[in-house]
Parts: sequence; structure tokens; C-alpha cells
Amino acid sequence: MGAFVARRLLTLLPLLLLISFGVFALVLAVPGDPARTIAGGLDADEGRVEEVRDELGLDDPFLVQYGRWAGDIASGDLGESLFSGRTVTDELTDRFPVTLSVTLGAMVFALLLGIPVGILAGTRPGSLVDRAITVGASLGVAVPDFFLGTALVVLFAVQRDWLPSIGYTDLSESPVEWAQHLLMPWIALGVSTSATLARQVRGSMIEVLDQDYVRTARAKGLTERQVLGKHALKNALTPALTIIGLQFAYLLGGTFIIEEIFSLPGLGSYMLEAITSRDLPVIQGVVLVIAVIFVLTNLVVDVMYGLLNPKVRVE
Repeated sequence: MGAFVARRLLTLLPLLLLISFGVFALVLAVPGDPARTIAGGLDADEGRVEEVRDELGLDDPFLVQYGRWAGDIASGDLGESLFSGRTVTDELTDRFPVTLSVTLGAMVFALLLGIPVGILAGTRPGSLVDRAITVGASLGVAVPDFFLGTALVVLFAVQRDWLPSIGYTDLSESPVEWAQHLLMPWIALGVSTSATLARQVRGSMIEVLDQDYVRTARAKGLTERQVLGKHALKNALTPALTIIGLQFAYLLGGTFIIEEIFSLPGLGSYMLEAITSRDLPVIQGVVLVIAVIFVLTNLVVDVMYGLLNPKVRVE
């Protein structure tokens, strides 16, 4: 298993290098001039604009700028905001726990709902329950999370005043208020993921229950619960690992609009502010962090596949 993990880690190095290069190149291709923005906008003095551009090194060749940026990244320095002057690392340290709280809560909601519902539908294919779950899962996938989030605010915050509509309370201050502020974001983000997971688990369960070893287990006199628990469930949930890993990474990068709707001080609001002002170090730092998390999530999924399926390690 150690050699398997080592091989996966080695493949990450060139991938991370390509990601960093792509992030730097794409962000610089965004229209606009941060030097002019800092200097005062459209009416800024041209001399001052050139002075700011020289201070930021924006006149240097592309590879020189990339090399300087990559060197700082390698030492753990993501740069400073062009406007606030605060380091991107400090901002990410403060804001990432908020985004992570939203993501983990949505993922837990999706697992608690999607897996049992998928198993229920997969063990009763063609039944009324299966059809109802299939329709519900299709609706869950189709409904945009920002629409669902807005609807939840209207229903539970505006009309009934059951939950706070905006704001955030740190977990260390009050766990109850922390959960109250995040409950609607969890549901808004988790519904689509739970629907996707339910459909995957349903299909896997139907396929596994049709295998010969499952029919043999039933022929030996095992109860349906024993057949599901000891034989079918593990194999049916293995393909869902990919969905879980990808959905977790998607949720982490997809909280931006939800954070804006619920006024959560996470990476989303930070990123939107940076895009509006074209704060290049912030944009590059946030995008790079999200991309690295995607890559590491895929690594975790590969390792879990290797633990559950020895054939993957051999291959």
C-alpha cells in the first residue's frame, strides 16, 4: 500500500506545477489593469499608474513574474492584497474554516440523505417507492442551489422567522447559533449532492444485487439484512466514493454564491470582492487553494479505492 500511495504522490508534482502555471496565466489574462485601479481608477495620473506598475513588477516578462510568484508560493507566501495590504495567507486562514464548515455540513447532510434513499430505491427497483425517489432525485439535481437557498430564506427566515437569514457565529462562541446560521446553507448545497449520490447508489445496488455471489448468499439461507450488510453494501458503495470525492471538492468551490446569499465571511465573499477590484494576488491564491484541494481529494479517493479493492493497488 505504501508503494501505491508513493506512486500517486509522485504523479501529483507535475500536475500541481501545471495547475500553478495555468492559474497564474489565466488570471493575468483577465481584462483590466490593477495598477490603474490602485492608482485611482480611470482618472488616475499616467505617471502614478506607471509607478504602481513598476512597484508590482507588472512590466516584467511573464516567465519572470511567474517564477517570482511560484517561488513565493513554494515558501508558503501567497502574497498580499493589492488594496487591503493584508496577506492572502492570513485571510485564507480566517475565512477557510467558514467555507469548510459549510462544505462539511452539506456533505454530511448529503450522505445521511442520499445513501439510505439510494439503498431503499436500489433494493426495490420498479416499485412505487423507487419511482418516487427517482423523480425526487431528478428534481434535486435540476434545482440550482442558489434558487433553493433563496427559497429557504423566504420560507424559514422571512415568513416564519425560524432561522437567521444572514450572518455567521463561530463554533467556539455558540455551537447552537453556529448550526442555526449554517442549517439553510447546508440544505441548499446538500440537496443536489444527495440526489446525485442517491442515483449512483441506486444504480450500483441494483447491479450488485444481480450478481451471482449475492444469489449464492441468499441460497445459503442468509437473511436479506445479512446479504445487504455483508455482501452487497460494500461493493455497491465503492463506486460512490468517486461521487463523494468529486462532490466534496465541488461543494468547496461552489459555496461562493451561497456565501453571498447568506452573508457568510468565507472564501466566496473574499473571492467576489477580489474579482470586482481585480485583486490579482487574492484571485490567484484562492483559485490555487481550491485547485490543490481538488487534486488532494482525488488522491484520497484513489487511496480509499486501493484500500477497498486490492485490484486497484495491483494495477
